Amino acid sequence: MLNVRVSPKGQITIPKDIRRKLNIKSGDQMAVILDGDQIVFKPFTKTLRDLRGSVKVRGRQDFEKIRAEVLARRAARDAGDEG
Repeated sequence: MLNVRVSPKGQITIPKDIRRKLNIKSGDQMAVILDGDQIVFKPFTKTLRDLRGSVKVRGRQDFEKIRAEVLARRAARDAGDEG
């Protein structure tokens, strides 16, 4: 276990050994999770670009049509018509 000090602005420094092991670089984003009385930091390891192609689809997709359908369903839901 390593100890770190919280700055007056609420900042902490992640020890160098941990940053190296998890490949955390300056500017990386971290998820901060409250787990009971503990704080858990998790580095974001994937971006949307990394996930590209992970969902298999058949044929060409008409994204304008899909977007219009989603917007229509959302409008119906918001209006109270679940139809």
